[in-house]
Amino acid sequence: MLPDLPQTRCCIVGGGPAGMMLGYLLARAGIEILVLEKHADFLRDFRGDTIHPSTLELMYELGLLEEFLKRPHQELKELRGQVGGETFTLADCSHLPTHCKFIALMPQWDFLNFLVEQGRRYPGFHIEMQAEATDLIEEHGRVHGVQVTTSQGQRDIRATLTIGADGRHSVIRARAGLPSVNLGAPMDVLWMRLSRLPSDGEQTFGYVDRGKILVLLNRDDYWQAAMVIPKGAAAEIRQRGLPAFREEIASLVPFLRDRVEELRDWKDIRLLTVAVDRLTQWSRPGLLCIGDAAHAMSPIGGVGINLAIQDAVAAANILGPALLRGGTPSQRDLDAVQKRRMFPTRATPRLQLTIQNNVISRVLASTKPLTLPKFFKLFQRIAYLRRIPARLIGVGFRPEHINFPQRPSLK
Repeated sequence: MLPDLPQTRCCIVGGGPAGMMLGYLLARAGIEILVLEKHADFLRDFRGDTIHPSTLELMYELGLLEEFLKRPHQELKELRGQVGGETFTLADCSHLPTHCKFIALMPQWDFLNFLVEQGRRYPGFHIEMQAEATDLIEEHGRVHGVQVTTSQGQRDIRATLTIGADGRHSVIRARAGLPSVNLGAPMDVLWMRLSRLPSDGEQTFGYVDRGKILVLLNRDDYWQAAMVIPKGAAAEIRQRGLPAFREEIASLVPFLRDRVEELRDWKDIRLLTVAVDRLTQWSRPGLLCIGDAAHAMSPIGGVGINLAIQDAVAAANILGPALLRGGTPSQRDLDAVQKRRMFPTRATPRLQLTIQNNVISRVLASTKPLTLPKFFKLFQRIAYLRRIPARLIGVGFRPEHINFPQRPSLK
């Protein structure tokens, strides 16, 4: 049930990484918050499952790291790949300036459930599942909350501050009419599961050859596999038939040949339509968008979750003091969040687009066998170079830190 409150200090629409982290941080400081999540649970497959070193560093700063790492996870210390028949190491996380020098692979539902459990230690933390925000409440040019549909019917939730953290297909940003720019993406991704055997090895790997890119993420007893395809090519691939698709996987990664039959139906394969865009204005009076609702990222490097969580930390640091005093964050405060996060949310997609346009597009268009480019061969000869992509992926541009205090009283 929704808490019986005529008004909450902060209503957060969307229970993904950005929304849940912000809700936890504000409740931890003693601020009344309400997170609205439209689904009944977090169990949705093929979501981003990478927890980057910068996020793990935040867990350390919050005093949660030891308990968090007790959850089942895999540790990715290097990023490796294979082009044609040549293997290479692209990134080495062992030199990162963080307590955890690895990327943790953990189902996103476990990460979100962990934050919910921690949030419920504080009296101001409220979450309502199966509560879908459908519109904004606006009065005199200011947002005062959202209209929400729940299993008990429709209700208005009034709030001092409304946060749109409802993902790349955000209802909140659409209803707010916030302007955006489409940065383009030449690819989509087909996600699937294939069982993993001990003889496969443990290393997460990217396989690249003429016209094909397949990434395998080690999830202990299965591989989470991502086939990168040209933008809009999913219908054509389905038309060629599932046996042809299975053969594409087996020819690229031969040790999977005895398992591709596990893909019995196209229902076993999910399409991620890649979109890369960014709001030019993240806020209106009473409203702020963060995470994918403010800037949808390419899946390259799996950094979208990391940026979303960094947004949440910046928002808590900047907006929390006004909410804690019982005041209302000003438009200047809301603009300060966007200003703080503007550099990383511009620099990251710029780097991703460079990779998309100069590497991925060329690979997907190729018809001849590929060999390892000379540039990547340098990474094998000069180990120091592997620190650069590790830093960009593992830490990113302008990592945030916890600067907002904890209220000592718990439930």
